[in-house]
Amino acid sequence: MATQAPVALESSYPPNAYFDTAHGAAVRKYLRTYGLTPPRIESYEIQKQRCLAQLASKSSNIEKFLYLSGLRRNNVHLFYRLLVENFRELTPLVYTPVVGEACQRWSEIYQQPEGMYLSFEDKGHLASIIQHWPHSEVEISVVTDGSRILGLGDLGVNGMGIPIGKLALYTGCAGIRPEATLPLTLDLGTGNKAFREDPLYMGSRREKVSPQQEQEFLDEMMAALKDRWPNIVVQFEDFKNPFPSLERYQNKYTMFNDDIQGTGAVVLGGVKNAVERTGIHPRDHRAVFLGAGSAGVGVAKQIVEYFMRQGLTEDEARSCFWLVDTKGLVTNDRGDKLADHKVYFSRSDNAGRQYRTLAEVVDYVKPTILMGLSTIGGAFTQDMIRKMAQWHQQPIIFPLSNPIANSECTFEAAIKYTDGRALFASGSPFSPFTFTNAAGNTRTYHPGQGNNVYVFPAIGLGTILSKATIVTQGMIYASGDALSKALTKDEVERGLLYPDINRIREVSVIVSRCVIRAAQAENVDCLPTLRDMDDAALDAWIRTKMYDPYTEVARLEAEVVELARAMRDTAKLSGVKTPDFIVEEKSESRL
Repeated sequence: MATQAPVALESSYPPNAYFDTAHGAAVRKYLRTYGLTPPRIESYEIQKQRCLAQLASKSSNIEKFLYLSGLRRNNVHLFYRLLVENFRELTPLVYTPVVGEACQRWSEIYQQPEGMYLSFEDKGHLASIIQHWPHSEVEISVVTDGSRILGLGDLGVNGMGIPIGKLALYTGCAGIRPEATLPLTLDLGTGNKAFREDPLYMGSRREKVSPQQEQEFLDEMMAALKDRWPNIVVQFEDFKNPFPSLERYQNKYTMFNDDIQGTGAVVLGGVKNAVERTGIHPRDHRAVFLGAGSAGVGVAKQIVEYFMRQGLTEDEARSCFWLVDTKGLVTNDRGDKLADHKVYFSRSDNAGRQYRTLAEVVDYVKPTILMGLSTIGGAFTQDMIRKMAQWHQQPIIFPLSNPIANSECTFEAAIKYTDGRALFASGSPFSPFTFTNAAGNTRTYHPGQGNNVYVFPAIGLGTILSKATIVTQGMIYASGDALSKALTKDEVERGLLYPDINRIREVSVIVSRCVIRAAQAENVDCLPTLRDMDDAALDAWIRTKMYDPYTEVARLEAEVVELARAMRDTAKLSGVKTPDFIVEEKSESRL
């Protein structure tokens, strides 16, 4: 990972990030902010008290989103201290679900520049534009064209909220330094007519470019990113058709697609735990998927690999899956031309019969696993859930669509209609639910949340730290496998399928280590010294490489003290006046 560059004054007026009221006098003088902030040196506790009070005073989630965005820009270390300490409460405001509304209104609520925009009109000049980015040591970029934002459709450049929010989680969860991240949005036109006609819309007014034009643009962009930052990791996000870029670049650049691979890995982690708890061998599981898009197929393929590692052949593993799209069960003889990514799971054993609805498919298959990636709220009906409970002792029910309004069922419904026996995980957060079952036993049930945040930050961190040349399928699988093993004894006893989200940084260490080990196993790593470390030593090393917002003020003060000492010694030898920021060495930290 990039090391923090020495403090440099790059302009006549200090950057906003330097105005931290926790800085002591010597640091303020060195940064030229002395006198530009109130004189009191504040503790983090006081800063936190003020920030949380201001946040609570906002009347809407979008106002809270804007407040946190401003804080991230004006006091980055304070922002990340708040995020890490209040992860469960603040993550929905920083990313999903609130970022969805922010993207829909991006051109309306825009206040300040963040990230980089590359326009189709700049084709042929992308390398020179990328040189404008002010940070020289970028390690990871999240890139989108805004064409399929969170199931909200084509939002064009309004999709910038996604790369910004996603990279905030890379920093908060896995400790990738904020200045080493690059949010990147591509303006390739939009099919959203309302946006094209909106005078406030900040993107181009062109229709969406053709697939061939997009490919040529992406070729140029990927080459330009690698030319400036040879070791950069690029994560693709929310492209309407994500498969072509993944297939084209995954063996040439260090890149992955979170919609396909990250979603697949995080669901793999939960499904592994659920399958093991049922006591049913993978060959006897039957999985019905509502949603056969990029996420659905990505998830199903990850679980196929898991089943194969449990002794099934590829054909046997694949035969455990029934995918349902808007036209019904995906079959070879349905009469329509299937998208390429659906062909792998298309059924040929339907004896010529077509099943047009999810209810028909559920009755036909009698699934042990019901998976939702459809964005159709309430699609898993009471009748379906009750039938699964009749057929199976512990039905696995994963309504993974976001936001909560799009969830295929609620946690309460899954528990109530299975008499408390469902193994449940969702994409959106649900609250614990207290329920009395038919035997008269009352207990509080805790929902699992299959949030990609468990894996994508750690995939990025492990790739960066191992200096992997590509992100292999083995590395993706390793992330999901590691996640399944990261639960504590208490979490298992509470019936959780995923770790407590407040342990996310520790989970990221575990997952990152397994990603590194997978890179080593496939010989795509370029830091061989890590191979000599045992797992405990590697975990400890990973922690030393993670950005820690709690130590930044102390680190900066120590840097200034060391610089002052060196300059004082030089001044004594040369007889020149010492700079005014050099004071008697004493700790001014209030953390």
